[in-house]
Amino acid sequence: MIFTETPLPGAYLIDLEPYSDERGFFARTYCQREFEAHGLTAEVVQCNTSFNAGKGTIRGLHYQTPPAAEAKLVRCIRGAIFDVIVDLRADSATFGRHFSVELTADNRRALFVPEAFAHGFQTLLHETEVHYQMSAFYDPESAAGFPYNDPKLKIGWPLPVTAISEQDRNWPAFS
Repeated sequence: MIFTETPLPGAYLIDLEPYSDERGFFARTYCQREFEAHGLTAEVVQCNTSFNAGKGTIRGLHYQTPPAAEAKLVRCIRGAIFDVIVDLRADSATFGRHFSVELTADNRRALFVPEAFAHGFQTLLHETEVHYQMSAFYDPESAAGFPYNDPKLKIGWPLPVTAISEQDRNWPAFS
C-alpha cells in the first residue's frame, strides 16, 4: 500500500500496490502492521456498507464524540463518490478546514479518516456503494454532525443534491 498524507495531518490517501499477472492483479487493502507503522489507528471492530441508488445523494457530515470517537477507512467499491473530511481537532492548525477527494471503484483509492474528523460524501454515479472499516462501534448517543452546506465550511459539492436524510439536513451548524 502507498500512504500519502493529505493537507490535514493524520488523514491519509491509501493507494494499492497491485501485483499483476495474466489473471489480473492482487493487492492488499489493509495491513495492521503498515497502518501502525504510519501511526494510524489499526483496530477494526466493525465494517459497514452504504448503497446509494441515485447520483447526487449526500451522506454526512458525521462523526462520533468520545468515548466512542472513531477512525474510518473509506473505499468506494462500486461507482464514484466525492469524499469530504473536516478537521475537528480544536488544537490543530487545520481546525475547521476540509479536504476532498474522488474515490471510485476504478481508482480503488481509500481515505483514512482519523478520530475527531467529520466525514461525508456525495455520490457521483447511480448505484454507488461505499465500504467502511471502523475503529469503534456505532453509538447513537455519540453520533453528531454538521449540515453538508454549512456556510462556514464552504464545501464545493460537485452536483445538485438529489437525496439526503432528514437528520443530515438538520444537524446543528458548525461552530
